[in-house]
Amino acid sequence: MLVYEAKLKGKIDQYGKLDEAIRAGLFVRNACIRLWMDRGAKSRNDLYKYCKTLADNPDFPWAKLLNSQARQASAERAWASISRFFENCKKKILGKKGFPKFKKNRPNHGSVEYKQTGFKLSEDRKYITFTDGFKAGCFRLWGTRNLHFYGLDKINRVRVVRRADGYYAQFLIDHERVESREPTGKTLGLDVGLSHFYTDSNAETVDNPRYLQKSERRIKSLQRRVSKKFIKPKEKGDKQSNNYKKAKQKLALKHLKVSRQRKDFVVKTARCVVQSADLVAYEDLKVRNMVKNHCLAKSISDASWTMFRSWVEYFGKVFGTATVAVPPHYTSQQCSNCGAIVKKSLSTRTHTCSCKTVLGRDHNAALNILKIGLNTVGHTGINVWGEDDLYLSNGNDTQVSRLNEPENSNCEIGILTPSG
Repeated sequence: MLVYEAKLKGKIDQYGKLDEAIRAGLFVRNACIRLWMDRGAKSRNDLYKYCKTLADNPDFPWAKLLNSQARQASAERAWASISRFFENCKKKILGKKGFPKFKKNRPNHGSVEYKQTGFKLSEDRKYITFTDGFKAGCFRLWGTRNLHFYGLDKINRVRVVRRADGYYAQFLIDHERVESREPTGKTLGLDVGLSHFYTDSNAETVDNPRYLQKSERRIKSLQRRVSKKFIKPKEKGDKQSNNYKKAKQKLALKHLKVSRQRKDFVVKTARCVVQSADLVAYEDLKVRNMVKNHCLAKSISDASWTMFRSWVEYFGKVFGTATVAVPPHYTSQQCSNCGAIVKKSLSTRTHTCSCKTVLGRDHNAALNILKIGLNTVGHTGINVWGEDDLYLSNGNDTQVSRLNEPENSNCEIGILTPSG
């Protein structure tokens, strides 16, 4: 699968129509969650039927304006969260199990998805027209990617995404991406960290860019501006000023820039790692548990280890490189030469063993990770949408799609960047 993305260029009133469509899709999803909570839905087909009920209800005219397949896609999102909750309960995952929650209509977030109807592409693939009841009209696809290489029958879905800097259309294309690569005969073990983004088994390091830390001063300044312009509403009808909305928009744009910088760095680094070796071993870290350390939570989140792992696994499938996740236990404490356990605190950055082995702590861990990886077989996948799309399924109601799981990770995210 390929996912191409293009920015939508239109008029202000057209963007308002897209906002209404996104809000309608969010309403359908929340209504399906409520139906399940009230024990009125036991399968995905029950949610499909409920979508028809919502459309026929005169109290919800906006639900009927939304395309029928877009309503089904919103119901599938609801069922995906329900299925994920039950799977976590069956696996007895520690901590919260991800009980389905209602989502709010936030200004710089949200999306609505169309399957095969509700939109129409022009002959030159430069314009897209949304034909559902909201009548958003025609938008220009602004970017460098050319959709002319793929037929209309290859485009499975179109998702409209709202971000701080505008609206985007994502095209899910039925195309398998496989790239050739010359075997290198090399193996690589990776140990991710905070002082360095990662240290490999060859003692080579990559600096941690720390994009959030570098932008934190500017973000705090923008947050103070938002706080100063916020007016506590005295009545239900009170609204915030335009200056408050502008300040909030600038803050959202800054956070969006940091997230894009982080993703760009991770994608390029993961591609280089996979192309440089025939086997890549890395730690199977439980980042969700590690961020509970309040002293390191911000730095760990800024390092984006989980995203890096996902892209390493994705490029591993694309280039035919074996990627192995190994248990992280004692990889830093065990000596890579003799196997003895050398206890050391987190502040000790040098490994010194009685066998006269002196290595950097991360280098020693990378060597241990590689040794374990050479005796392990494993490969996992990636979510191409950037979200939890477990609902993209062609199977029965009890099965959810594995688009973001190991079996279907031959996907590419192609960003249609503005040309001007």
